[in-house]
Amino acid sequence: MPHPLITQLHFSRSEFKRALEGLSDDDARKRIGVMNCISWNIGHLAAQEQRYWLTCMQGETFIPELENKYGYGSPASTPMLDEVWSVWKEITQACDNYLNSL
Repeated sequence: MPHPLITQLHFSRSEFKRALEGLSDDDARKRIGVMNCISWNIGHLAAQEQRYWLTCMQGETFIPELENKYGYGSPASTPMLDEVWSVWKEITQACDNYLNSL
C-alpha cells in the first residue's frame, strides 16, 4: 500500500485529468497575455515529476529534453495537446513504479 501522500498525488493527478477532459487542441494551445498555454503546463508538470521522482530520487532521466522545453524559465511554446499528454502519461507511469514502493 502506498504512503498516504502518494495516494493524494494519484488523486490530484486524476482530478487534473478530469478537469481537462474534452479540452480541444486549439483551446489547449491558446495563450492569454503572457501566461503559458494549458498544453505547455501539462509538459511543465511532466518535467517537474521527472525531475523530482526520477532524476533526483533515482538518478534516471527518461526524456532529457523536457527540462529545456518545459522546465522553470524555459521559453513559452504551444505544443500539441496529444503530444504533451503522451509525455505526461509516460513520465507519471515511470514515477509510479518508484512512488508506489514508498
